[in-house]
Amino acid sequence: MGGGGLIVAAGGGEVLAASSKLASKNTPTPYTNMFRRPPVLMPFEEGVDDKGPFQRYRLTQKLGSASIVPGLTTTVAGYNGIFPGPTIKVNQGTRTEVRIANKLTVNRINGLPFSTVTHLHGSASLPQYDGYANDQTAPGHCKTYHYPNWQQARTLWYHDHNHRDTAQNVFSGLAAQYHLSDQYERAQLPQGEYDVPLVVSDMAFNADGSVAFDDSGNAGFMGDVILVNGVPWPTMKVKPRVYRFRVLAAGISRSFRFTLSTGDPVYVVGTDAGMTPKVAAVSSWRHGVAERYEILIDFRKYKAGTKVELKNLSNKNNTDFANTGKVMQFQVVEETGAKDTYVIPTTLDLGPQPYANRGAIEVNKLTADMAVARRRLRVERKHGLWTVNGETWEDVEDSGFTRVLGNPKPYDVEIWELVNESGGWFHPLHIHLIDAQIIGRNTTADGKAHPWERGGKDVFYLGENETVTALMQFTTGDGNEGGRYMTHCHNLVHEDNDMMIQFAVGDAKVNDPVSSDKPVPDSDDEMPSTYGASYPLGT
Repeated sequence: MGGGGLIVAAGGGEVLAASSKLASKNTPTPYTNMFRRPPVLMPFEEGVDDKGPFQRYRLTQKLGSASIVPGLTTTVAGYNGIFPGPTIKVNQGTRTEVRIANKLTVNRINGLPFSTVTHLHGSASLPQYDGYANDQTAPGHCKTYHYPNWQQARTLWYHDHNHRDTAQNVFSGLAAQYHLSDQYERAQLPQGEYDVPLVVSDMAFNADGSVAFDDSGNAGFMGDVILVNGVPWPTMKVKPRVYRFRVLAAGISRSFRFTLSTGDPVYVVGTDAGMTPKVAAVSSWRHGVAERYEILIDFRKYKAGTKVELKNLSNKNNTDFANTGKVMQFQVVEETGAKDTYVIPTTLDLGPQPYANRGAIEVNKLTADMAVARRRLRVERKHGLWTVNGETWEDVEDSGFTRVLGNPKPYDVEIWELVNESGGWFHPLHIHLIDAQIIGRNTTADGKAHPWERGGKDVFYLGENETVTALMQFTTGDGNEGGRYMTHCHNLVHEDNDMMIQFAVGDAKVNDPVSSDKPVPDSDDEMPSTYGASYPLGT
């Protein structure tokens, strides 16, 4: 890859990094492109049945042409052919079906058949709809995913999870946000025009505008162009009001440390699992791959014409280029309507915990004395392999997918110690199904979570030699008897190189994630005639 190569980081880590091979006339300049929001996907059918409200959606995974760099087009593989894919917005308690058809053929990055798996990250889905890495939808096939949406309001995202190809598939464009709303979130946080998704990623380009990617080092990949919603370093015009931004790091390996150029604070009002009980004012925050942070920025203090940058201070063992310290720019414009009287809250009311009558406890109210078990997960490089507790996904496959880390009962509370023993590497560790509270960090002065991560989490930033203590409950919800779920590193190159294991909740043999609801051949003029027993929609 021209301009790129193997970078040996200070702590001993290695990562492939690439500066783009674009001619100067085709090289994007920060803050010259206008910000855009991904479109919102509308349901093709909705109604109410004996189980409550439902909505049905259709998505097609296909190639599309994107104008990302000046004067050239870039082929992306995206949901409905765009990157990011369309945002899905759903109210709590409205069950959804999302029919996803795979009209891709060959992945242009690796030359392999473009099989896909879709994971709705942050959803307490049944195992067969959770995006299990081996539940593959081959080209020319489709699968209808069922999502219960009973959880409290939060920012989720859907992305590819195909075994050994996740990094290439997400890098090609298979990523988008999914917003779950409830009455408490709507009453306390900005909505509509002032509720803005930010899908942040990094990319590198070949001279013809095609994406440049190489994970041959099995370590990671970082590009030199920062994209926000698929636009390089955009400028967004904002009114002198309070805006809410749903920030998702959707790249492959790069972590960020976001800050405003003015030095003013941002207000963290949400983490992976939704609103935080207390609002944290921070001058910067560390953000790993797949983490979601909802922040408020108050633009009322700036005069019209003021330009404010969202910058990236970066973190240890990232590979940085000339402009990767920039993310996007805000340009304040005149207010044409009524003055914004929104009061930035100091606390938030998250509302009641769904399924409290079954023993479910709101994640921020869990206490260590509720735990019935304690487990330790060690992530490390062992004999040239990325491992969790010395094991890889190949070990799980060799066991016939029966090997599990543990087998808690539904609604059990446990403490998991997540330990990074891989030296000069950082890992964003993702645990499917659960929301967890960080109750300990070995690298903070007080041994507690960082101020910005004091809410429900499902991705845990494990910096170099860091240990995180996470308190979680295995809340399955209505109609979910349990089954097997994955946990893995969300540096997607590490995941593809087998840094993934699984656990089971309840009966490990139910809801088989590969055989319970297999993808079927796709037909444009036919909709699925049968629906999953757990979340039937309509008749």
